[in-house]
This record gives sequence, structure tokens and C-alpha cells, in this order.
Amino acid sequence: MTHTATHTAVGWHVELEFEEDDQHTRAAALVRLPDGSEVRAHGQASRHRVDPNQPRVGEEIAGARALNEIAMQLLTKAHREIDDASGRTSYPIHV
Repeated sequence: MTHTATHTAVGWHVELEFEEDDQHTRAAALVRLPDGSEVRAHGQASRHRVDPNQPRVGEEIAGARALNEIAMQLLTKAHREIDDASGRTSYPIHV
């Protein structure tokens, strides 16, 4: 008799929005988790005055910084859940 593993598909909804001017790009990131909770963060990028105006690059940098902050918040949330479930203090996860 062969057993097959059951897999559950889970999805996270991620939104990124940008505000830009000639020198700055700001990103707002939002992740909606399956339990209904949300994690939010911001990132920014600044263009040096002698650099060419490349809005896509500013979006990538600001977006990456916002998503990095989301990642850190999710790691902290996971540690709290591990600690609450186990009754002990877990070691920090470093990225």
C-alpha cells in the first residue's frame, strides 16, 4: 500500500505601492496572511542629483527595503508564536 502526502496550497496577498518625485521614491508594502492578519512596512530610496532619473530603479530599491522590513517582522512574529507554543525562548533567526 502506497501513501501519498497531502499538500495544502496557501497563498499570501502582497501589495506594493509607490510614491515618487524627481529625487525620492517611497514604497508601502502590505502582506495579508491567511489568518487575516496584516503586516505593513515602508521603504525609501533617494537619487543622487548627478545620477540619471530611473524611476524603476528607485522602485526596486524602495520596494526591496519595504519587503526586507516585512521579512524581519514576519521572523519576529514567527518567534513569538514558537515561544508561545513551546513555553521557552527560541533563538533569533538571522537573515
